[in-house]
Amino acid sequence: MRSLFVPVMAFVSLLLAGCASAPNDPTLTFQTKKTPAEYADCVIPKLQGSALNPTVSQTQRSYRIVVPSKVAADNILEAYKAPSGGKVFLYERHLLASNFMPSSFERAAQECL
Repeated sequence: MRSLFVPVMAFVSLLLAGCASAPNDPTLTFQTKKTPAEYADCVIPKLQGSALNPTVSQTQRSYRIVVPSKVAADNILEAYKAPSGGKVFLYERHLLASNFMPSSFERAAQECL
């Protein structure tokens, strides 16, 4: 029983390492010439095409797109109105093994800039 405990604890600590970043700091920040509405109109179909299920909320100056995660905190894209287009904040919690390549969530965010 004890020999099983150590590998299990090592695995759990690796999974939690991906969630160790500060929850209020964006993973990435982008500038775009698109308005928040134009950006949302581009990124939502891409997320749906990747079998992600986004939920959208909007205010007068911003759009918030939330994609639920089965493993970590929800992934969030926030697009705010800026003087020359928009500013996009991406909040994504990666598992340790998935940090090497951009996720479909990140790719969709970058393709719509």
